[in-house]
Amino acid sequence: MRGVGSWFRETTGGLPRAFWYLWAGTLINRLGSFVLIFLAIYLTQARDFSAAQAGLVIGLWGVGGAVGTTVGGTLADRWGRRPTLLTAHLGAATMMLALGFARPLWAVAAGALLLGTFAEAARPTFGAMMIDVVPERDRLRAFSLNYWAINLGFACAAVLAGLAAEAGYLLLFVVDAATTLVAALIVFVRVGETRRTPATGPARQPAGGPPRAGALRTIAADRVFLGLVVLNLLGALVFLQHISMLPIAMGDAGLSPATYGAVIALNGVLIVAGQLFIPRLIRGRSRSHVLALAAVVMGVGFGLTAFADAAWFFGLAVLIWTLGEMLNSPSHATLIAELSPAELRGRYQGVFSLSWQLAGAIAPVLGGLVREHAGNATLWLGCAGLGVVTALGHLLSGPARERRASLLRGSAAPVTDIAPPVPQAAEAAVTVPPAPAPARTPG
Repeated sequence: MRGVGSWFRETTGGLPRAFWYLWAGTLINRLGSFVLIFLAIYLTQARDFSAAQAGLVIGLWGVGGAVGTTVGGTLADRWGRRPTLLTAHLGAATMMLALGFARPLWAVAAGALLLGTFAEAARPTFGAMMIDVVPERDRLRAFSLNYWAINLGFACAAVLAGLAAEAGYLLLFVVDAATTLVAALIVFVRVGETRRTPATGPARQPAGGPPRAGALRTIAADRVFLGLVVLNLLGALVFLQHISMLPIAMGDAGLSPATYGAVIALNGVLIVAGQLFIPRLIRGRSRSHVLALAAVVMGVGFGLTAFADAAWFFGLAVLIWTLGEMLNSPSHATLIAELSPAELRGRYQGVFSLSWQLAGAIAPVLGGLVREHAGNATLWLGCAGLGVVTALGHLLSGPARERRASLLRGSAAPVTDIAPPVPQAAEAAVTVPPAPAPARTPG
């Protein structure tokens, strides 16, 4: 029992109070994230839209998300984290209800576009707030805890959404909107503005960083960061096949949608059971090596799908690529935090999130084309090959990333490619100052 208590304190102790409020908001929001899980089924079964029309609606959600991550990151830096996050949550809740009541295709499409914009605008803002409030030494376990909450919410939401759908699909939209509003209320009441760098005036040039000539030009000139974004895009093209092509492959094997739901639930269950042990597992190890290993493991897991013909085999493949996902997420999160200049954190988070939105739009189309013209086995073996390519990219670019992170930290210590250790729990909590009055316009 003493060992369990020590592990629990190392994992959760000493994190700022503001982090736990953000963490609670994440968990509550994800517990009600019903709509996206069942949107395709809702559109085709409850609304009698064709598969092509449903694809258009979901694609517009992705387009809105791409806009939202870009705008949200910019506003987080210029307007402030707190007002941007509150606006994103309130807008998402409003559009969630609007989408639930929409009937014509054009109204559903417009609702999905705007919902994607508001919902994804919160992502870079939330990431910037997490970096603001959590000290660098604690970020690995903080991001692991947040990722654990996301997947606990996802696992529960998948079950709860199925029950809610039996009572009526409108209930999915109402509950999703309500939990989004609760998350907004937590931020409004308990979390102050976290952005400490002035939004105006000349930006300071950090050592080793790209020249400051405007935010977008700064990011465009940051080849080290953009290299990481491209590698994440490649990995996301593989990972997101579990949403689009995996259910089709399982259907071709004679398995029911319910079986797919049970198999994919293994992803959330394994993350909930094991994610909190990941910081100790990767502590003191090369981040580029961890990311390379994660890419290979995910590639192997998806590659095995080419040979799967039974539920247990598909389940085994899911468990394997989930292990890679568990290694990938906290390592990426801490690295992005260190590569983001303080005054541009929101926009850096936005560009990184944009890689996920692009993958969300490209992955189903690319996967469908490969599967249709080259066959199911080619698709999944191609995923394995892309995982290996991504791993090689991490190994080759890792040293440059660590040099940049060290220079941005202003550290005089020798540059290493080693993830910082997780410290023993500290006793004091970090207090976030009260929020200043937000500007009347985002400009």
